[in-house]
Amino acid sequence: MGTLLAGVPKAPLPIDAPADYRTFREIVYTEEAQVGYLSFNFYNGAMSMSQCTRLRDASFHARSRPTRVIVLLGGADFWSNGIDLNAIEASADPATESWRNINAIDDLIFEILNTMSHFVIAGLRGNAGAGGAMLALAADHVYARSGVVLNPHYRSMGDLYGSEYWTYTLPRRVGQRRALELTLSFRPIGTRAARDMGFLDDAFGEDTGAFEAELRERARRLARDPEFRVMLRKKHERRLDDEYAKPLASYRARELERMQVNFFGPDLAYHEARRRFVFKGNPPPQGTRAPASEAAPWVLSQVAGRAGIGVGCVP
Repeated sequence: MGTLLAGVPKAPLPIDAPADYRTFREIVYTEEAQVGYLSFNFYNGAMSMSQCTRLRDASFHARSRPTRVIVLLGGADFWSNGIDLNAIEASADPATESWRNINAIDDLIFEILNTMSHFVIAGLRGNAGAGGAMLALAADHVYARSGVVLNPHYRSMGDLYGSEYWTYTLPRRVGQRRALELTLSFRPIGTRAARDMGFLDDAFGEDTGAFEAELRERARRLARDPEFRVMLRKKHERRLDDEYAKPLASYRARELERMQVNFFGPDLAYHEARRRFVFKGNPPPQGTRAPASEAAPWVLSQVAGRAGIGVGCVP
């Protein structure tokens, strides 16, 4: 439509508008039997800075509701694949946009990890990779449809270190040694292996319909559990114990120190790998879009800026 849409006002639907509303919506929230369901259907599972921010805001709405369990459903085809490399490549400054995007997804994960009013379930109907796989680990329970493929690593993208609090969430599920193996290798894992190692709590359902039906039943059982309040208190105590041992801000700051080098350092491996990915292995000639080295001190000042909740987004 191009310029024909200039001046046409936007009319966004509220997050809790009926799910059968006849328009495409990336983020949909519904409720049933003390359970809130938050779907996020992002193209190919990629999550831009603005999408991460809107999903974080939707999570605020979900945990403000008088429910007991929140189910993160992702999309039907892809659960999440982390930051949006296409949006980053299309930006005027890919290094800075990368920084904004990783901080936005970290902000989202921070809020999920600190949801003390509800139990959070990640229900993976589709594949998940890189930061999207780590996003799932922020939940209290992680379930996947049988046959889903997980790629819990970053290194194929120009030796990217990764963030999303993976240095906290992944070792607590699979152990430190296995966490390093998963992130240093380029190998996908299936649901059986993921369940056996503790990455997933369970995998079930021969198709999406069967998976969703069983997932909803498990969420309802959790919400009705007579020991729910006791379990919720124990969850809160575990988070406080973990925070006392090592604050989430420390994990995030260390991860982003490494990511700062990936984005703004002299090694352009990440930027070159991103361009090959976006342009399907045949990128057009590159001009002078390499990240400016003078950006590094400014980025480091951001790393130190908001230690109480981790590192903030670039304004």
